[in-house]
Amino acid sequence: MTSPDAAVTTTPLADDPVLLDLLPSADAFSWVRRGEGLVGWGEAARLEVRGPDALAEAATWWEEYSAGLEVDDRAGVPGSGPVVFASIAFDPAAGTSVFVVPEVVVGRRDGVAWVTAIGDADPLDALTSTLAAVPASLGRLRYADGALDPASWCATVAAAVARIGDGDLDKVVLARDLLVTADAPLDPRTLLTRLAARFPDCWTFAVDGLLGATPELLLRRTGRQLSSRVLAGTAPRGAGADDERLAAGLLGSAKDRAEHALAVDSLVGALAPYCTTLNAPEEPRLLTLANVRHLASDVTGVQRRTGAPGEAGLLELVGAVHPTAAVCGTPTDAAAALIGELEGMDRGRYAGPVGWLDARGDGEFGLALRCAQLCDDDPATARLFAGCGIVAGSDPAAELAETQAKFAAVQAALES
Repeated sequence: MTSPDAAVTTTPLADDPVLLDLLPSADAFSWVRRGEGLVGWGEAARLEVRGPDALAEAATWWEEYSAGLEVDDRAGVPGSGPVVFASIAFDPAAGTSVFVVPEVVVGRRDGVAWVTAIGDADPLDALTSTLAAVPASLGRLRYADGALDPASWCATVAAAVARIGDGDLDKVVLARDLLVTADAPLDPRTLLTRLAARFPDCWTFAVDGLLGATPELLLRRTGRQLSSRVLAGTAPRGAGADDERLAAGLLGSAKDRAEHALAVDSLVGALAPYCTTLNAPEEPRLLTLANVRHLASDVTGVQRRTGAPGEAGLLELVGAVHPTAAVCGTPTDAAAALIGELEGMDRGRYAGPVGWLDARGDGEFGLALRCAQLCDDDPATARLFAGCGIVAGSDPAAELAETQAKFAAVQAALES
């Protein structure tokens, strides 16, 4: 671990790097969309925390750690200077959240590129110290059911629909896992580069062995400007005219639009006390990905000025809005209790916030969806996760098919 009073040097780069090509085979960190974002490696500092005050503890730790650094930031943009990558448990009170400050971070934003190094390393030398060939193939893959087999999971969905019908809650998000084992250790660079190529509109992330490509931006903060991309309501892709029919069906689906409205209302209600203005579109749009379509709404707002009542740092804002109805349900407490009762697995950091935060308080957090958790005790094995929103009228077989379509995002990267 690097000394808390170490020097931090950020150097602008003349050439635009291909960020994911710089990653090493281990200890890789990523937050990249359409070639822009941040990648990092090494470990200058680390915090693992759980409990009801986990995010407040993490915010204090980061504030104190970054305040002690000697920073020479010649880029001066969001993401330059010291940065912490974070992967937060779905339930921060019960699960372990991980915060890591990489020794080296390379960034690219709006045509500006830079490299940040902590400690004695030369920033420019650090760019070439990790380059190594990425495996072209992961070999033969074997899949196995996770906590619940498909039939048991369908029965769980039916039980949730019955509880919704009884009036216990309006929506619950149920997830399932799938185990995959390869012939050789899974190289995260292979998955990340394939995911980024297949899903350029998603944020390709990697933090402490959890990696994926999320289409959902939980919260971005740049100065006082806040933004979020809410997704709820999903349809598979088809071929030709069938694809157009599926798209029109999703946009006109009363069930999916009701599910989407619950997710937007959840975010807006949680964020409103912190904002002077907050804007959400009246109608969702279609977000088209390689394997599925979603109903999407982009929410924007302006945070209260520094010193005003309700002012908060990004981690406090993340704690306020998470979990939204998009990954938990509504009402939140009832949905979370039903997940614990029915789902049959520990989500860990799946569906939790994932992203980065800099020393200015700027940062971006998505939700850890369409992801794989590499197993610590077996580097050739990973857990894949997929979930879907259950509301009145949900059909278990259709919800099972939706999870299979979502699993396909990571499976395609594994099998390519």
